[in-house]
Amino acid sequence: MDMPYGLTVRGIIKNENNEILIVKRHPKSKTDPEMWELPGGKVEAGEFFADALIREIKEETSLDVKVGDFCEAIQNDYMHKRTVQLMMYLTDVTGEVEISEEHTDWMWANLEKIKTLKISTSLEKVLKKRNWEI
Repeated sequence: MDMPYGLTVRGIIKNENNEILIVKRHPKSKTDPEMWELPGGKVEAGEFFADALIREIKEETSLDVKVGDFCEAIQNDYMHKRTVQLMMYLTDVTGEVEISEEHTDWMWANLEKIKTLKISTSLEKVLKKRNWEI
């Protein structure tokens, strides 16, 4: 039986120091538990991906954002599903970071710091594909 595809969106939020906002997955997460990732999540049936990204960022970080330019797309194959993930730059970021129960921590990190962390398979794929530039 073929595994179903899901569409996931992730946002790249940078601060004035060119650091990227990353969040740490919950230990009970089905995929990549306790790994650092870009905030974002699943696109629901019938939902535009940009609307899903704005919704997911609000749910996971309490930030209000606008969707900017496309960054990258990757495919991840898990035991129970396959996903296509779109990474988008986010602009006009307002609010203070407050993470949801899906994550246990958050931080602003530059790429050198991110290289030292246990990161999600999707974030690692994107960074390798882009030669560690984002």
